[in-house]
Amino acid sequence: MRLLVLGGTSFVGRHLVDAALAHGHLVTVFNRGRTNPGLFPQAEHRRGDRDNGHYQTLAAGTWDATVDVSAYVPRHVDQALDALDGRHGHYVLVSSISAYDPRAATTAEDSSTHPRPAPDTETITPLTYGPLKAACERRAAARLGSDEVALVRPTYVVGPHDPTDRFTYWVRLMTHGGKVPIAWPQAPVQVIDARDLGAFLLTVAQNRHSGQLDAVGPWAPLSRFLSDLSVPGRPYELVDVGPEALAAAKVTLPLVSGDPADRPLMTRPGTHAVNAGLQTRSLRQTAADTAGWDRHRGRPPLTTGPGAQARATLLG
Repeated sequence: MRLLVLGGTSFVGRHLVDAALAHGHLVTVFNRGRTNPGLFPQAEHRRGDRDNGHYQTLAAGTWDATVDVSAYVPRHVDQALDALDGRHGHYVLVSSISAYDPRAATTAEDSSTHPRPAPDTETITPLTYGPLKAACERRAAARLGSDEVALVRPTYVVGPHDPTDRFTYWVRLMTHGGKVPIAWPQAPVQVIDARDLGAFLLTVAQNRHSGQLDAVGPWAPLSRFLSDLSVPGRPYELVDVGPEALAAAKVTLPLVSGDPADRPLMTRPGTHAVNAGLQTRSLRQTAADTAGWDRHRGRPPLTTGPGAQARATLLG
């Protein structure tokens, strides 16, 4: 298969390209060339910049499928499809569970998505991210028709090479053991390993699946989720400090929401995706592999979650 990946060297795209090359596909990667530029010498690399609308390098070539992992605003979808001019093959858009409108969402994959943010904006914030992803979905479906588009909605994506550190934060704490400050121990947490997502995106592209597909792993309450991240011989104690203490310390817990309105977004069954071939590894395996990757990169300072001093304050 001739596969075009819009993105492809950072996180989700990186694992997708890994899977595609392992299966012998002919891969073209389109990106700015700034993130891990030396990756995948066996793939064809074309440079461009979606923020500035620079797609000239896509003026030639035809592909059997295109997987778009880097569309964040509707303009990205429109400009890419304009540049490809019908040569993109089956189009797979990586959206997000955040596209669902939590005020109206059920756990069905055809439940309501956000309206476009008002006023109209391309500024991505926690409030506009989901509405902009939903707007990207509508543009792709309107341009190509529902049979030619797969809308893949992952929940939190985790695992090796995660640039957000959200999952790595918990892996480090649970690997160390001891007292771990939390809140909302029964809040649902749902993640998917980026390697499983990459493999699933390839399956969707190969088999020309279409429609809405929630790419999610099994969900669990926070307390059980963290137990799967623990290490034998490293005893731990989860200490429920309560949301008020978090607010007073001006910190948040990665991957965790105490808002009941978010529950439908973190308890997705992902039925359509499973029927289309999604397979997920165990959370314990993802945690072990993430810990190994974190050690290999030298365990740099984390970019999210309460630091050591804040945790000490929370624990009193």
